[in-house]
Amino acid sequence: MMGISKAALISSLLLLGQASAALPPIVMKGTKFFYENGTQFYIKGVAYQQDSAAAGSSTDSTKFIDPLASASNCKRDVPLLKALGTNAIRTYAIDPKEDHSECMALLDAAGIYVISDLSEPSLSINRDEPLWNVELYERYTAVIDEMSRYPNVIGFFAGNEVTNNKTNTPASAYVKAAVRDTKAYIAANVDRWMGVGYAANDDADIRAEIAHYFNCGNETDAIDFWGYNIYEWCGKSSFKKSGYSEQVDFFKDYSVPVFFAEYGCNLPNGAEARIWDETTALYSDDMTDVISGGIVYMYFQEDNDYGLVEVSGSSASPMKDYDTLKTKMADIKPSSTSMDAYTPTNTAAACPSVNSGWEVVGDSLPPTPDATLCECMVKSLTCMPAAGLNETEYGDIFGSICGLDAEACAGINRDTKTGVYGQFSMCKAQQQLGYVLDAYYKSQNEAADACDWKGQAVVTKASSADATCSDSLAKASSAAASSGGSAAAASSSSFASPVLMYRSLFSIGDLAVGVYAAVAMVVGAMVLVL
Repeated sequence: MMGISKAALISSLLLLGQASAALPPIVMKGTKFFYENGTQFYIKGVAYQQDSAAAGSSTDSTKFIDPLASASNCKRDVPLLKALGTNAIRTYAIDPKEDHSECMALLDAAGIYVISDLSEPSLSINRDEPLWNVELYERYTAVIDEMSRYPNVIGFFAGNEVTNNKTNTPASAYVKAAVRDTKAYIAANVDRWMGVGYAANDDADIRAEIAHYFNCGNETDAIDFWGYNIYEWCGKSSFKKSGYSEQVDFFKDYSVPVFFAEYGCNLPNGAEARIWDETTALYSDDMTDVISGGIVYMYFQEDNDYGLVEVSGSSASPMKDYDTLKTKMADIKPSSTSMDAYTPTNTAAACPSVNSGWEVVGDSLPPTPDATLCECMVKSLTCMPAAGLNETEYGDIFGSICGLDAEACAGINRDTKTGVYGQFSMCKAQQQLGYVLDAYYKSQNEAADACDWKGQAVVTKASSADATCSDSLAKASSAAASSGGSAAAASSSSFASPVLMYRSLFSIGDLAVGVYAAVAMVVGAMVLVL
């Protein structure tokens, strides 16, 4: 096996060549990726990020290791990725404040592109308490600002397995709102194409509905590509037995590129026993007309036993499954078409119907986070939370006011089944509480005891509204979201049974984001009941 000494030598060679290296950006046309010169591009990827907990376990930690911020680690690992035949890596969380230039240059010189998730453990859309708010928007756009500096970035995932079964489908509305807003941000601020997609798990109950949902509706709101975290092919299997044939049949009519955002089942005998027959199938004529490659899970060998390489400090040692995969990758020769010869014919899917297993209307999304609008709203208030009020007290006040006067909470309400979202539902918790207190106070004709709440609220004087604030508030009032219809979606029942796969930290749809989310969900539920 190759040790660090040989890796260090290759790193030096890569560094010598990086000054002149500049990978051409990848572009999308229809259901396929292309280099700018029109040659088709297939993703031959590896997930590249260290985890923090064992398989099947959970963690309360929000810390993560930015895989592109350590030049020494990249010098250790990039040569091994290149030797494997890798042309793309997936990272799950980067720190936009860190310097990534040396790692990105090493990857560029090695012919490796990057697809990065936009979230991180403490700033992500929570599947059980979903929000799309100012804090998340600022995090996501900061990642775009940092990564758009590098031509070898293909794009981003706005969510990873956020909705993972039929009990938490409302979360998808917030992820799709993130898709819409990050796409708009890229269009306004980046001078080349970078895509925004979603990475889904393989849940039998909703896999068709969720695929259709993210693809349906206006192109500006829909995903640019679909990533599938799929672990159906385990050990000795086949194109049909694994269910891969059914995936190809389902996605043959999809209108954007589809690829496996994670694959590499480690059953039945662990990571080192993986034989990678699915890799051969993935780049065969059975699949390449529909599926644009895939990303192997994962580079680092950890407690979950999905690794290709054992890393200890400055040492990196390929495992048996690395060598097996390297041989398979060297043998693949996928068929391709040129961009000029390719004419897309597929169209966007119909949105899934709202039912007991899919609780999201297809044609309405939560509002775009707007910090200025929230600040303007606060300036207009005449009843505010008392100074120093602890956030733990918010829930009781929200509950009391919404129970007494549901209309006072309309501006912060969120209902994915009807597609009605209050114009201030994306503001901070304190700002939303101020809105509710003020609305109730005014509904009670500003009675002295209507802005007290046992000393938890105080009467204040509204600031003089400038023209910008007046205009913003007027537009927000007139742009209240309305409910919309939905169309039927295909059944999910035809697919093969999925293999459950646990990866802990970076399946971050289940991490809590604090009191704000809990409060907001309680408010929405109470308003719906009334």
